[in-house]
Amino acid sequence: MSPKKIVVTGLGTTSPLGGNIADTWRALLAGESGVRPLEQEWVAKYDLPITFAAQAKVPSADVLTRVETKRLDPGSQFALIAAREAWADAGSPDIDPERIAVDYATGIGGIWTLVDAWDVLREKGPRRVLPMTVPMLMPNAPAAAISMALSARGGARTVVSACASSTESIANGYAHLQAGLADIIIAGGTEAAIHPLPIASFAAMQALSKRNDDPARASRPYDVDRDGFVLGEGAGAIVLETEEHAIARGARIYAELAGGAVTSDSHHITAPDPEGSAAARAMLAALDQAGAGIADVSHINAHATSTPVGDIAEYKAMLRVFGDHLSSIPVSATKGATGHLLGGTGALEAIFTILALHHRTAPPTINLDNQDPAIPLDVVTSPRPLGDGDLLAISNSFGFGGHNAVVAFRSY
Repeated sequence: MSPKKIVVTGLGTTSPLGGNIADTWRALLAGESGVRPLEQEWVAKYDLPITFAAQAKVPSADVLTRVETKRLDPGSQFALIAAREAWADAGSPDIDPERIAVDYATGIGGIWTLVDAWDVLREKGPRRVLPMTVPMLMPNAPAAAISMALSARGGARTVVSACASSTESIANGYAHLQAGLADIIIAGGTEAAIHPLPIASFAAMQALSKRNDDPARASRPYDVDRDGFVLGEGAGAIVLETEEHAIARGARIYAELAGGAVTSDSHHITAPDPEGSAAARAMLAALDQAGAGIADVSHINAHATSTPVGDIAEYKAMLRVFGDHLSSIPVSATKGATGHLLGGTGALEAIFTILALHHRTAPPTINLDNQDPAIPLDVVTSPRPLGDGDLLAISNSFGFGGHNAVVAFRSY
């Protein structure tokens, strides 16, 4: 039996650039930065060495009800906002709830809930710990919140694979639709880890940019002066369904999800394989599933975190795959604008890849003043037309633990 064609019919986000898809995409094309100084009192209280991050542009409390904000960790709040927008964008399909499923990810889980509850336990005792603590902190809480809000009873699955999490969930959504487990899947991921503990930890491992005096220009993929990533937060959601199902209900189609693949480095808990062999295999496998070759690729949304080691490792992986053809592929590194959303980053960048194909425009990479000569890519620095005809693009995500996930999209 030939594979089914899987298509994208709905998009949703809340991000450092905007509270919805339209505002986020407009800000990305305009070259805006979502990175700003942190104004919370805990920055000074804990004497944090890093005083900026890419916070969600629109507070969840401005969108959700008071009950929802009280009963959901911030990561689940972001997930619910993104999923509701994506579902509405897909036309709020009226189908059997048992044929709707969720593949939704996070990289860390409900850290705000966990650490706040620990503080309450230490300071006020066990009787003051909220009974909703575990349901709020568990990593599957975002998927559960989405499934309950949208009456999705075909399964609610959660991937936790660090910064590859939401890309892996999208790849899983592809597989689950191919297997006939659902007619519609809401896929993606979320993260809300702009908290003193992760900031202190990432800073201790020298992973974060130290540009406290210039936050908006701190995330600078491929620049010779890049000095680490910028922590971001938010969520992305994508509605996936078979082409046959989408056409039958008259849905608008953004793009085709043509393939997805997952590999692992088995190299180091935080550092990528410097030769990029497993990351290269993920790209090749995604292209193979898409029935495409390297010459078919029109655009790449790179993982490109703005770390000295990570950007070069990914370049080497892409060079393994594309060889001389790599120099002719426009590459966007959108973390320059959004920071790094950890478990939510793959979903947001998949959305950017889908919109690049839909609008036939590659989004810009900001803050690239002096490109590293060791990474001679064709980096998009202002919105660039992708041309006519059939287009294929890939989105890369790589995470601590050696997790690699790649998805391929085709213009529709």
